[in-house]
Amino acid sequence: MTTTTQRLLDLAAAAPASSDEDLLLLLTEASDLYQQGLEDLRRSVAVRVAGTSPAVLAAAVNAAGLPCDASQDRDELVSLLALTDWQMTPVALAYSEMAKGAADRGVCLIPER
Repeated sequence: MTTTTQRLLDLAAAAPASSDEDLLLLLTEASDLYQQGLEDLRRSVAVRVAGTSPAVLAAAVNAAGLPCDASQDRDELVSLLALTDWQMTPVALAYSEMAKGAADRGVCLIPER
């Protein structure tokens, strides 16, 4: 059974050799997996920081390089903290490169108007 991470890495590896039509399908699936992975990490971070004050969460987010303050909603602070962790994972980096490569070829998930 393939894990979410492995599937996303497989999609990213297949992307450069794909036709534009196939690339859009790969990118769509990869985007869904990316969001799923981020949400899974957000839930894990929420458990890890349960009971931590908003001020401490805001300080952790700021230390990671994202601007925020303690007046922000706790869920938002947890999401930002998860995002700082997620952005540097191999799977998130692979997806970012995949999306950039697709954009360079004119393939994007957001339709043109």
